[in-house]
Amino acid sequence: MKPFMSMSMSMGSVSRAVLRGAAVAGATAALAVPATTATAVTPRATPPGLSCDTGKHEIEDYTGYALCRNNGTTAQTFWVHLVCGWSPDVDGEHVTLNPGQSGQSTAHCAGLGTGIGEISVQP
Repeated sequence: MKPFMSMSMSMGSVSRAVLRGAAVAGATAALAVPATTATAVTPRATPPGLSCDTGKHEIEDYTGYALCRNNGTTAQTFWVHLVCGWSPDVDGEHVTLNPGQSGQSTAHCAGLGTGIGEISVQP
C-alpha cells in the first residue's frame, strides 16, 4: 500500500497546493460571470405616493438620478440610492416634496468601481 503523500512532499506543500488550486478555481468562477451583470441597472419599487423615473446620466455612467413627483396628500421625503459594485454604495441628497411637487435626487459612484448596478428610491 502506498502512502498518501510522497516522501518528497511535506504536509505544508500539500496544503499550499490545495489552497492554490482553490484560489485558481475561485478566480476562474469569478471571471465566468457575464460582463452584462456588472453593467445592468435594475430598478426597484417606488415608495407609495411617489411616481419616479430613475436612470443613469446620459454622459456620465457613474451618476444616477431619481426624478419624482408627489402624487399623495402629504409632504414626502425621498432620495436616490445607488449600488456601486466594487465601490461603496451611495445615497443622494434628501428631497422633500409637497403634494403636486416634483424634484430630483442625484448621486455619484466612485470612478474606480464597476459603475452603477442598481438604482432605487428610498423613502
